[in-house]
Amino acid sequence: MIPGDYNLSLDRFFLGISEYVFHTQLGVVDPQLVDYVGSLLIRFTRTESAQKVRSPNGQPATQIVSMLSEADHRLGEAKREVHRHIGDYTLFWSGLYPEALRCGNASDESDQFIVYCSHGKRSYRIASCIDARENDASNDLLLRLSEQFELCAYGLREIRREWERRDGQRDSDRPLLI
Repeated sequence: MIPGDYNLSLDRFFLGISEYVFHTQLGVVDPQLVDYVGSLLIRFTRTESAQKVRSPNGQPATQIVSMLSEADHRLGEAKREVHRHIGDYTLFWSGLYPEALRCGNASDESDQFIVYCSHGKRSYRIASCIDARENDASNDLLLRLSEQFELCAYGLREIRREWERRDGQRDSDRPLLI
């Protein structure tokens, strides 16, 4: 299999499973939103996409507080992109891997998770208010991501369950990839 074919297969898988879960399991028929979630999965398969925001010394900002600090130091489209990334980053982790966000004692975990998600919702909302010349995500879509953050995170958890279910199938039940 050549790399281009692999990427195309991965793209099809993530877009297809996103559409399947959102349309059939959740009853969400918002093609723009569902495509965005599928594209988010595709983008975040590459480490550099998850570490897109950089500090002035070139180090990746991997903590929400450092990303927010970077957003405060930017203007216009650059600020929009950092806030959009914070929304994407928090949506990805809270949806697919919420267990990775657990730290501290059990009584603090739910509060920390809620604060983490609120940063994502807020960042999408801020990004939706900043005009951009090149829009692969419209301001209206970013606002919907803010308003429907929990639903999208739940959809990502369902996507993970679906691909884990599919991974659990016996090898003889899986189609061969050549």
